[in-house]
This record gives sequence, C-alpha cells and structure tokens, in this order.
Amino acid sequence: MKITDLLPENEPALQQAAVVLVAGFKDNPAYVPDIESALVVVRKAVQPGRICRVALDENEVVVGWVGGISGYGGLAWELPPLVVDPVHQGRGVGRALVADLEERVRERGGLTVHLGTDDEDYSTSLSGTDLYPDVLRHLAGIRNLRRHPYEFYQKLGYVIVGAIPDANGFGKPDILMAKRVGKIDTESV
Repeated sequence: MKITDLLPENEPALQQAAVVLVAGFKDNPAYVPDIESALVVVRKAVQPGRICRVALDENEVVVGWVGGISGYGGLAWELPPLVVDPVHQGRGVGRALVADLEERVRERGGLTVHLGTDDEDYSTSLSGTDLYPDVLRHLAGIRNLRRHPYEFYQKLGYVIVGAIPDANGFGKPDILMAKRVGKIDTESV
C-alpha cells in the first residue's frame, strides 16, 4: 500500500475515490447516495488549502482516503471523511491514513485533529436518548452497541471531547473527538 496526495487533475483517481466513498457509506446513503454526489465531496476535498490523501493498492487503485480541513488559524484540523473500501477494511488502511493525515497536520504546524462521528443508526448508547440536560453524564457512560467507529478512533489515541445532541434529528447525536498531534511550545504557555 502507498499513501499519496489525491490531486484535482487526476480524474481516474477522483472517480475511484468517489466509488470508495459510496461503498464505504452504503449504510448511510443520505450522505452520498450516488457517484455524482460523491464526486462533489471528493472535488471539495482536493481544493487548495486542504489535505486529501489516498491509499493505493499494488495496482495503483484507490482503496481508501482521508481529508483534512484547516481551522483555528491552522492549529486545529478537522478530519472529514475517512473512508476505506469495505473489501479492504480491517487491514490497517484506515489506521495508516489517519497516521498520515496527522503527520501532514504536524508538518503544517497544527496541534490538534478533531472529527465528528455521527450516530444516526442507533449504534451507541447515546442514540435514541434525550442527552439534555446532562450531556456529559451520558458521554461518560457511552457504550458501543453495533461497531460504531468511535472505538476505532479511541484505539488511535482520540478522545471524546463532546457531543452535539440531536445533530441529525432527535436522538441522533454527533460524537466529537480530538487528538493532540503537534508539539507544545511550553515557553509560550
């Protein structure tokens, strides 16, 4: 496997990334219901100032990709999305893509990578529940009911830093996670 930049002029790779996006989010068809909508997401991910990296197999075919969007003056970067072709899941592709994104963020002077991992299909104990008024109590007791990806990110060092209750409709929160990836300048603290 090789990880490299996804370039806006590489139309075959853009098309492959769109196919992977549709396949990877097949359980959430509202996000990318078809190749055309996936291509919109992919083309947005390769805009200037963003990070977009792809994992290629031995035949130079896209098997996964990750994006990064700068925020907070370049100190914090959002990770949307991470997607791996279901055929290649469980082989370290996602882990390698996240590690690669973290390195690119560090190179740009970033300190934190953050992400939202929605629970729209009742995969955690947070969904189907009114999280108000004590959101933090619910977060402290979170349980994974059906392979929700928050545990994948926890294995990579990310921590739950909050939630947006009802972000996707009543009882469908967005779970917010973050990880420090940059060096801290203790002299400026």
